[in-house]
Amino acid sequence: MSAVMITRKVRKWEKLPGKNTFCCDGRVMMARQKGVFYLTLFLIVGTCSLFFAFECPYLAVHLSPTIPVFAALLFLFVMAMLLRTSFSDPGVLPRALPEEATFIEMEIEAANGNVPAGQRPPPRIRNVQINNQIVKLKYCYTCKIFRPPRASHCSICDNCVDRFDHHCPWVGNCVGKRNYRYFYLFTLSLSLLTIYIFTFDIVHVVMRSVDNGFLSTLKETPGTVLEVLVCFFTLWSVVGLTGFHTYLISLNQTTNEDIKGSWSGKNRVQNPYSHKNILKNCCEVLCGPTYPSVLDRRGVMQEDSPVSAASAAPSSSSSTNPVPQTTKTTAPLIPNEHTPDEAKPSIAASPKEEHSPDTKGPPLASPETDVETSIAKDKTH
Repeated sequence: MSAVMITRKVRKWEKLPGKNTFCCDGRVMMARQKGVFYLTLFLIVGTCSLFFAFECPYLAVHLSPTIPVFAALLFLFVMAMLLRTSFSDPGVLPRALPEEATFIEMEIEAANGNVPAGQRPPPRIRNVQINNQIVKLKYCYTCKIFRPPRASHCSICDNCVDRFDHHCPWVGNCVGKRNYRYFYLFTLSLSLLTIYIFTFDIVHVVMRSVDNGFLSTLKETPGTVLEVLVCFFTLWSVVGLTGFHTYLISLNQTTNEDIKGSWSGKNRVQNPYSHKNILKNCCEVLCGPTYPSVLDRRGVMQEDSPVSAASAAPSSSSSTNPVPQTTKTTAPLIPNEHTPDEAKPSIAASPKEEHSPDTKGPPLASPETDVETSIAKDKTH
């Protein structure tokens, strides 16, 4: 059975390579491994729910009504920064088209020349100058492109990310050029929220212990004990992570560059992106322009998909040229073995049989018969 090519319109995010998942018609972009992200949501929402249920009613009456209000605002800000970091494009770079990849390969072969058999080809590197500093652009064999400065290929998402910082499983996404500031604001606000809840948990226990005793207070508020444990073990990691990224921002440096020692290795190459000023570096990272996505995830493209002719014919005829349906059926001119008997034309229905001489009926009138009839009438009279 022959196949018919049908062209249909699809969104570009449906055909993007890599290991990302998309929701809401391409508006939400995340990594495939989202289990730790759900754990993050559970810890934040669960801890805050316990705080609002056990501590806030007592503290609002006996201490200040602004305590639950400020906690609610801080909680909403933390959730907004988390979702903004997790659901956004971190700065994924599009892969080269087949024609572009072939052209780049030809350029590389022409520059390197013929490499003898058994000899390792030279590394694919291009040099660019940034602030009087030579920076090497590495070639990505997966994306078939020369990565821009500070970009790197994420092995988890299988994409090249511009100004790649790291892949964070806690937010379920890469952290790069387009969502780094939101990630930093998330860690900073989460540190403040953790300290805030932990502090007022202690205050709540102390104030109740004065009247009821320490042990009876713990029995009356079991959620407080759970909150203190969660905040205590979370506090060190979250505050430490915030401090580390504050240090990186002051140097205008990424986590990837710090781990690899790009600007503090044996060569002592200075960071060409640093302004030699902490305030300027912080303003560039946190207050710089918001970069648009280069993926065009919600763009429309045409795709040719093969469909069998039997299934394509009814759909195409009904969609393009609608034909009115009738209940009357006509038999084929030439009956074949697949034609039902009632649909085959019979001999009695043929036009020749209607005018055969054996057909019974009154004879046709002629001039001779009219004369004979008139003579016979005269004789009788």
